[in-house]
Amino acid sequence: MKYNRAYLPLIIGFSVALGILIGFYMPHPQSGLYTNFPPSNDKLSRVLDIIESDYVDTVNRNSLIEEAIPVMLRKLDPHSVYIPATDLARANEPLQGNFDGIGVSFNMLTDTVLIISAIPGGPSEKAGIIAGDKIIFVNDSLIAGKSIPDEDVVKMLKGPRGTKVDLKIERKGTDTLLPFTIVRDKIPIYSVDVSYMMSDEVGYIKISNFALTTHDEFIQGLRELKDQGMKKLILDLRGNSGGVMDAATMIADEFLPDGKLIVFTMGKSTPRQDVKATSRGDFEKGELVVLIDEWSASASEILAGAVQDNDRGTIIGRRSFGKGLVQEPVVFRDGSGMRLTVARYYTPTGRSIQKPYDEGVDKYYEDLGNRLMHGEFEEADSIQMDDSLRFTTPGGKTVYGGGGIMPDIFIPMDTTGISDYFMAIRNTGLLYRYAMKFTEDNRETLKKYKDLPSLEKWLSGQDLISKFVRFAEQNGIPANRRQLEVSEEIIHVQLKSYIARNMLDNKGFYPIWQAIDRTLLDALSYIENI
Repeated sequence: MKYNRAYLPLIIGFSVALGILIGFYMPHPQSGLYTNFPPSNDKLSRVLDIIESDYVDTVNRNSLIEEAIPVMLRKLDPHSVYIPATDLARANEPLQGNFDGIGVSFNMLTDTVLIISAIPGGPSEKAGIIAGDKIIFVNDSLIAGKSIPDEDVVKMLKGPRGTKVDLKIERKGTDTLLPFTIVRDKIPIYSVDVSYMMSDEVGYIKISNFALTTHDEFIQGLRELKDQGMKKLILDLRGNSGGVMDAATMIADEFLPDGKLIVFTMGKSTPRQDVKATSRGDFEKGELVVLIDEWSASASEILAGAVQDNDRGTIIGRRSFGKGLVQEPVVFRDGSGMRLTVARYYTPTGRSIQKPYDEGVDKYYEDLGNRLMHGEFEEADSIQMDDSLRFTTPGGKTVYGGGGIMPDIFIPMDTTGISDYFMAIRNTGLLYRYAMKFTEDNRETLKKYKDLPSLEKWLSGQDLISKFVRFAEQNGIPANRRQLEVSEEIIHVQLKSYIARNMLDNKGFYPIWQAIDRTLLDALSYIENI
């Protein structure tokens, strides 16, 4: 079956680091290096000693070790990884649910840092920073007009809790730069993107990853929705690559009655450990739909598998990634760390959803591209599941192991509205850039609309398409009327969504975006009719 080429730009590939080829020096027979050669378990240390003492040039032993460890781990499985000390803190931030910083979200508007929002209660908001401010100086260093990479800006603004950073801010309506001294503090990272009511009875919660704080965030959103009359829930795990396993099992516990198996793990050195639901459960009775896609992995698959295998809800979307390995964190004295696979996890029916990785890391991460080429994102019939890994749920439903969670209801990837013109403006970031420009040009007017319905109504009357087309032409993308007709709705909805998020955060973004989210709309139609 042929694949739709419109999907290709929508698939993001994984990048895999190149390994280092290590050769062995063959010494002269009289050198004595063959005498009393150490046992194999000490060979690595001996090789390093020989290199350090006898190699023709001076080498850095620690550098060799830093480069060799990732190569060794790469031979084990795709998810055992080494994290250098310089990267460990940042790698752990999404799992911890916080970091130290000044508490702003920003965007590089052309070549200047533009504050999109100051996190409520954070140090920047307390100091008086507001949306629309532009950072010109950081600690007397000019950063405006220099097109500094986002990552470098983040390094300048982040820092240990209690330290200070001096900013000079440009603000509309002021003739001089405004000085601010901000004391860095703990800044929360939210893993529940949004929760809102889609209809009188149906609530929607989207979880972007699983961190230590995710369960608490989920419970807060769930209870707010129940207070608004929610009786049915759509839980969105699309694009959620996983994280802290306990967070996923605690949320599964909210859906399942006491004693139900959520997941179990086993490994060579770790005996079977069962995780079962407790007597708590804030949503054990209402109708439940869980959305997944090819980027839903690990903890997302644990949660979806627990719901599916216990016949608790309906899984809708596309087959998930297929990661069924459990990593244990190890921290070394120098501040570096390792995440080592120590066990496999199994869903309640006993299936492992880990896809094969015996052909190496590169082939492993090429799997999604192969699934695209084989037409799996278009038709469920293109999906090949191993019949020898068939399992049956207590309710009689057939499920499979060996390669992700297969949804109960398959929804193909939607390419409605996709044209070459749309891909050109999307790939150059013009949609987002124009949304930022429109927000800046109209911020005072936008501030008048405190709720989403009134804001969206005003945006719908602003002829955004014509204005955007002119903006795109000015930035090198000529208008194509025929293709614009194909893509007009998706462009209009995305522009309104981005502008609304600039003003109202995710509660402004997702309710507008849902108009072009086929999977979500199909899920809403399904759950409303059961």
